[in-house]
Amino acid sequence: MDARKIAEEHLDAWRREDPETVASVSGYEDPGSGGVLCGPELAAYAAALMDSFKNLRFEVEAVTGDADAVTVSWTLTADHRAAYLGMPATGGTARVTGTDLVTAGGHVRRTFDRLALAEALGYAARFVPEADDVREFGTSARTSSGRTDRPGAFSLTWLEIRDAAEAADVDLLSVEIVKSLRASRGFLGVTTVDVGNRKYTLSAFDTPESVRAVHARPHQRAMRRFFRSGLCTRVHTSIWLPAKSREYARCPGCASVVPVGTGTACGCGWLPDDASLL
Repeated sequence: MDARKIAEEHLDAWRREDPETVASVSGYEDPGSGGVLCGPELAAYAAALMDSFKNLRFEVEAVTGDADAVTVSWTLTADHRAAYLGMPATGGTARVTGTDLVTAGGHVRRTFDRLALAEALGYAARFVPEADDVREFGTSARTSSGRTDRPGAFSLTWLEIRDAAEAADVDLLSVEIVKSLRASRGFLGVTTVDVGNRKYTLSAFDTPESVRAVHARPHQRAMRRFFRSGLCTRVHTSIWLPAKSREYARCPGCASVVPVGTGTACGCGWLPDDASLL
């Protein structure tokens, strides 16, 4: 078949969100496919992308080539409706440019900038090394209440996830939990860390009683999802009491080290302000 005709029908199948017709080509690959896909494997891959992005609007910018091979330059606008690359659904609209190289044999090689797509969804790319024999690497986030009380208790939770889709689901629950914690009496701050297949949450409170008083609905909903709906494969929860807490700050003038929270000033009279510890 003429390469131009194949390219036209292939793009039209994406516009119609028809994974079976997308899979009618002899082979397809893009930056996320992990190689050439065809048949049912390609149909499943296309269906997953179509679940993540709805209302696919491909605008063809240019077509070059002949009957044997053609290159189609396009701009895609789509609505982000489900997790993609670990990014939970934003509900926003993404816009990205790319090209399809299509041969008369029915092979399609699609290229586009995944970093640009992530940025279009409001995400900044961060690169981490591959795990080695000693360490795994990940990402983290911090939310502070603005209070500078010394923590009297910490709660530690971690969850083991199966895949990127479940990770995105847990992230959405985590956002709701953090929002509810900020309204809880005695809450000081929270740090979340994603490493490997685990998601850690470390929350600080002014007293152990404040931890026990947390009965936020998002937290209860997350626990029900684990016990009743099969969310995650393993969960750990615990409460920790600090045996010792010390903080030091360096004077910006004389570079002396001063203990924080003791009322002690450095030699030039500088007194550090208290800062949120988590």
